[in-house]
Amino acid sequence: MQFLKILFWCLLAFIAAVFTIANWATVPIRLWGGLIADVNLPMLLLVTFLVGFVPTALYNLALRWRLRQRLATAERTILDLRTAQTPPAGAYPATATPVRTLPAVSPTTPASASTTTTTIAPVPSTTL
Repeated sequence: MQFLKILFWCLLAFIAAVFTIANWATVPIRLWGGLIADVNLPMLLLVTFLVGFVPTALYNLALRWRLRQRLATAERTILDLRTAQTPPAGAYPATATPVRTLPAVSPTTPASASTTTTTIAPVPSTTL
């Protein structure tokens, strides 16, 4: 996969170099006050691209930083809530004792034909 990335960027650089060489022409730009600036076309296109790309990249960077901070805050809050809700180590017995056994009933067999029983263990209640 790394080879394909390198190949892609080399191909893109080659295409940019061919475009630059083929379009190396001076373009007059009329500025305020009657000033005229002569700029090479590839340089003008690069500056135009950067004028559009840099603010968008900065906005994206700030947005990702803000979302990363919000995620870290949410993860810390969840961790704090989990540690606050965990009961002490000796609060519940190590083994659960069965409360009662109920016969397992399937929809195709009658209740009297069933020989399998299910054990239901008590569920500890937590207060929120």
